Amino acid sequence: QVQLVESGGGLVQPGGSLRLSCAASGSMVSINSMGWYRQAPGKERELVAEITSGSTTNYADSVKGRFTLSRDNAKNTVYLQMNSLKPEDTAIYYCHAAVTLWTNAGMDYWGKGTLVTVSS
Repeated sequence: QVQLVESGGGLVQPGGSLRLSCAASGSMVSINSMGWYRQAPGKERELVAEITSGSTTNYADSVKGRFTLSRDNAKNTVYLQMNSLKPEDTAIYYCHAAVTLWTNAGMDYWGKGTLVTVSS
């Protein structure tokens, strides 16, 4: 079983910054990709940013230039630095990891979500 533990959400004013962290733990061979999705009220869950095992990082167009995803492989942890936050960034942010288990099966795991509210 793989667990994803998220931290760092909260309330911030427009133009402010927050950093989200997500740590993966459990029995797995490798993490193939890891990153963040978000879901705003009344909207579908969407990709925010994700990094592959080959260090390729993909960002949603709406966050390019404002958000930065980084990874600490030794800690199986990813960090999402969010700058210049806008009210439209308000959402529940979910950590996601695609892993390979010891059975050689590929599995997707999700965190419980952390709320980010951008408001004055």
